[in-house]
Amino acid sequence: MPESRQGTNNDSSDQEVNFIEGLTAVFGSPVAENPTILMMDAAFQELGLTWRYLNIEVPAENLEAAVEGAKAMNFKGFNLTIPHKVAVIDLLDELGEAARKIGAVNCVIPEGKRLIGRNTDGKGFLQSLQELTDPKGKRILMFGAGGAARAISTELALAGAAAITIVNRSNERGRGLVDRLVYGSSVEVDFMPWQESVRPEKADIVINATSMGLYPEVDRVPPLDFSSLSKDQIVADVIPNPPSTKFLARAKEAGAVTLDGLGMLVNQGRVNVEYWSGKTPDAVRMRAALEDFFGKASG
Repeated sequence: MPESRQGTNNDSSDQEVNFIEGLTAVFGSPVAENPTILMMDAAFQELGLTWRYLNIEVPAENLEAAVEGAKAMNFKGFNLTIPHKVAVIDLLDELGEAARKIGAVNCVIPEGKRLIGRNTDGKGFLQSLQELTDPKGKRILMFGAGGAARAISTELALAGAAAITIVNRSNERGRGLVDRLVYGSSVEVDFMPWQESVRPEKADIVINATSMGLYPEVDRVPPLDFSSLSKDQIVADVIPNPPSTKFLARAKEAGAVTLDGLGMLVNQGRVNVEYWSGKTPDAVRMRAALEDFFGKASG
């Protein structure tokens, strides 16, 4: 809420009023420990915007009410995280091209009275991965078939990945993502049922695109056979909190190259700010805010 401080007399020169010009947020469940707020507020401060970013806990059954509330309060924009990235589509007026192809939305931009849904998750992950390797011609093993998995796999297919194997607990949802990727794409795609131990020998890149390992359930790990990893493989996790997940720690112990979820988070957040404000924030400062929070050295 706006904060005000008033002097002891009626002279307007002794009065100071601080107010928030714009509200943005992420709707999700659970969301209380989402660190996105740190990097977004750092971006707003750097750009000179008196905006605020809020973590708002929204159970699945209250999503429609939350969206209507954001419209009523003139939010500058908002993000969606688990479990709302697919369900929100029916509440929007229009989808951007990437959101249509992916079938999931993580960023909503108000345009007058209309709400436009876009997806920046996949591009954020791709930009982060490209700092380590070009995914063109690579074979991918990915755990998950939800909103993040849809976004990432779509961008990897468009970037020229040779093959993508989807591993998911729900066969129906996993095969649905395979069908979506096959349509209009030349990438080789297959589905692997969730099992006790998944061996990734043929994969160049292994990705956890599930919520397993997200705080507070930090001990949960996808069933990867870590003993079969090699130094030539990259293991990535989309979980930003904590950035050093058990999934990545075990992969690193096995000798694989690892990629944490902060890069994806920063890159997609940067694009979100561009959509909402028309200004481009400094990604280095955004990541530094997250690293400070997690007790990591910047740079």
